[in-house]
Amino acid sequence: MKSFHRMTISEIKLFVREPMGMFFTLAFPLLLLFVFGSIFGNEPVALFGGMGTVDVSVPAYIGMTIATLGLLGLPIGLTTYREQGILRRLRATPVRPVVIFSALLAVNLLVALAGTLLLLVAGRLAFDLTMPAMPLSLLPAIFLCVLSFSALGFVLAGLASTPRAAQAVGMALLMPMLFLSGAAMPRELIPENIQRIGDFLPLTYVVELLKGLWLGQGWDLAAVALLLGMLAVGTLLAMRTFRWE
Repeated sequence: MKSFHRMTISEIKLFVREPMGMFFTLAFPLLLLFVFGSIFGNEPVALFGGMGTVDVSVPAYIGMTIATLGLLGLPIGLTTYREQGILRRLRATPVRPVVIFSALLAVNLLVALAGTLLLLVAGRLAFDLTMPAMPLSLLPAIFLCVLSFSALGFVLAGLASTPRAAQAVGMALLMPMLFLSGAAMPRELIPENIQRIGDFLPLTYVVELLKGLWLGQGWDLAAVALLLGMLAVGTLLAMRTFRWE
């Protein structure tokens, strides 16, 4: 446990020292919240089932944070470690690989929870955000989403040869997801033919799962099943593709 704690604290310090990572995972969703909240407000809208624009957007922004951590933060960090020889040196230490990977997952989860708290506080104070209707269910849902996208991040880290390649592939996957899944803007505002494309994107199911629990609509079992499948397949692929050097 000591090794896990030390690795986790070390990774948190490294994350805090990286301004770009801090911006895109924590500050950028807040920026979108204030920009779109200022434009549309949070008055009840029939299109959103009587909820406000901010009410349906905040859970989606949490999904954005989770996807950014999984598709950019994790693979870029691991490929940087590999390129600098850090992974090779860690492998030579008594620290077991499961401790290293668990620490990285723990940091992703803590950052996702921190982002959730920031969005909740800012949305509540500035736009009278509706509080989560199912907070105890929301926490394990966030955990599942973080694990599923982190599994994909480990796969990208194994396939990408350099940090720049990891960034390019991660951005190529993340950008369409943000705009087609409802993470950056509500899916209800997207034309129906474009929404059908979003049905094939995993981030769509993260957004739908978190939004349903936030608004008290219950668990989206289809989304849970898809994310569990993504976690299982991603874990198996990561075990085959991950490289220490």
